[in-house]
Amino acid sequence: MIGFLVALISGALMSVQGVWNTKVTEETSLWTANAFVQFTAFLVCILAWLIKDRTPLTNLMNVEPKYMLLGGVLGAFITLTVIVSMDSLGPAKAVMLIVISQLIVAYLIELFGLFGVDKQPFQWRKAIGAVVAIIGFVLFKWE
Repeated sequence: MIGFLVALISGALMSVQGVWNTKVTEETSLWTANAFVQFTAFLVCILAWLIKDRTPLTNLMNVEPKYMLLGGVLGAFITLTVIVSMDSLGPAKAVMLIVISQLIVAYLIELFGLFGVDKQPFQWRKAIGAVVAIIGFVLFKWE
């Protein structure tokens, strides 16, 4: 149950953050806003690490494969693409497409066992669920 609630909070926070970041971009620029978002996130993470964790940073060298350390790079492009999509589509349409994309890519990662995730068998109900989500977007977008 906790995972369900945290996922709902995550989705809500991502939507609010996307709108806020888009508004910051209107007064600055795309890369200025993105840099500010990443920098403030860095500060919060350092503060939390100092207060709560203190796991040695050298443990990062134990991560294998090394490309897994590029999550922050992806984060910068996630922020960028959310800002651009919300600006051009509006928050609701952008978030719907983002979630549909996340759903499909996550299912493909499971299906093919990518990035060390346990491979899962194909299930029609999951494929149909993705198609239903796409149909939902088309109905939502329909004017």
